[in-house]
Amino acid sequence: MLIARVSARFSGQLLRVPHATLSQAIRFFTSSSLHTTLALPRPQIQVRSVVLASHLVFRRQNRPTSHSKAFATMGSLPESSNAVRVLILGGCYGGLSAAVNLLDLSQGYSPRMNSEPYIHHPDLPRFNVDITIVDERDGYYHLIGSPLALADSNFSKKNWVKYSDIPGLKDPSINIIQGSVTSVDPATKKATISAHLTKEKSTLEYDYLVSATGLRRVWPVVPQSKTRKQYLLEAENHITSVHNAKHGVMVVGGGAVGIEMAAELKMVKPHLKVTLIHSRDKLLSSEGLPDETKDVALQLLREAGVEVLMSHRLAANNKVETTDGSEKYEIEFTNGHKMFASEVIMAISRSVPTSTYLPTSALDADGLVKIKPNLQFQDGTPNAESHYAAGDITNWPGIKRCGGAMHHGHYVAQNIHQSILSQRAGHTPEFKELVVYPPVIGLAVGKKAVASSPDTGTVYGEEVAQSCFRDDLGWTSKLNGT
Repeated sequence: MLIARVSARFSGQLLRVPHATLSQAIRFFTSSSLHTTLALPRPQIQVRSVVLASHLVFRRQNRPTSHSKAFATMGSLPESSNAVRVLILGGCYGGLSAAVNLLDLSQGYSPRMNSEPYIHHPDLPRFNVDITIVDERDGYYHLIGSPLALADSNFSKKNWVKYSDIPGLKDPSINIIQGSVTSVDPATKKATISAHLTKEKSTLEYDYLVSATGLRRVWPVVPQSKTRKQYLLEAENHITSVHNAKHGVMVVGGGAVGIEMAAELKMVKPHLKVTLIHSRDKLLSSEGLPDETKDVALQLLREAGVEVLMSHRLAANNKVETTDGSEKYEIEFTNGHKMFASEVIMAISRSVPTSTYLPTSALDADGLVKIKPNLQFQDGTPNAESHYAAGDITNWPGIKRCGGAMHHGHYVAQNIHQSILSQRAGHTPEFKELVVYPPVIGLAVGKKAVASSPDTGTVYGEEVAQSCFRDDLGWTSKLNGT
């Protein structure tokens, strides 16, 4: 998912747009009533503020207080009270969105990402559900905030929140397991999970499965740590290295990740020489965005003080001796140009789907999950109607965004609910379906931002940054529930 951020109602709405808004993120971690909208017009999928996964998951408004539940031990999902067993693989935007919206539905509420009241079936207004979330990390990592988290020590501390510290997940119906899924058997509805610490494997049985494990991204695009404690050390070592870069920092790759990493670093350390290198003549060259959007991104980068070299392809990167012992590398390009830097950050590696646990029948040639518009697995996989996928792991067209992942999770929750009503109340299911939507994006470039959608065209400036990301890539609003 591009660290490109558009809207992210991850808080109360966990994202209704391809890029949820800030308010969405907030509602995602809290209640269903809050949702801040970005002042950018939009069709079904708005270009809103950044993902405030916090509001959706961090706070729970107008809900009965429930005791905190310890992380589940490995084993089969509970079968108490005829509960529907839902196994969610992945605890980030898509997975958490599915979890909290489904939790709302099970308790007779409207899903927190809904913009309108949800009408429940009179014969089944509530139902028991056991939701188990499996993730390799011990907490929620705000992917959108990664460029700032890896540039600023204070921000890095709040960009990772342990699941056990998220109020919106402290519900008796939710279990969280830190571990990785090694295999899924759709025919028997069983998944094999490997525990993080012990590596002990056990089998979980489920009624519905949601695959939301996303893409595998390399360092330093995202941290590789599995615990918050390790992550803080990893982030601090990186921050120290780039801040002490006597000969400057070079960021290679002019996609959304590279642009944001370069801009955030320059904003945090204005004295630091930061250079962005891109092999093409336009930034964001792999995205189907208007040239105006790409040109504005370049303009904002240069206004932020980042030196940008276009049409430069890296050929060699060799460490050289220095008299003072400082780190120094000679970088050579295919056009013959040479320059020096203390740190070289690669932001061009291709992300890899994390879908190896699924049968090949469920995957396309690139390893992405083949889904129907209702987010169910396509026909060809046993029990396809009980298996869903959300977020970056899907082969749905469009730019990979947190907002899109949250939107997916929202629809997954409603469609699982429709399936439950069909089985238990004889209801004819009315599934929510995705529509293919033209590329939209919201990109933070230092203190400014650029956003683009078919409805608004290209807009940019400090006001756009405030609407989309506030001052910290959407994190504060999420925590405060504003």
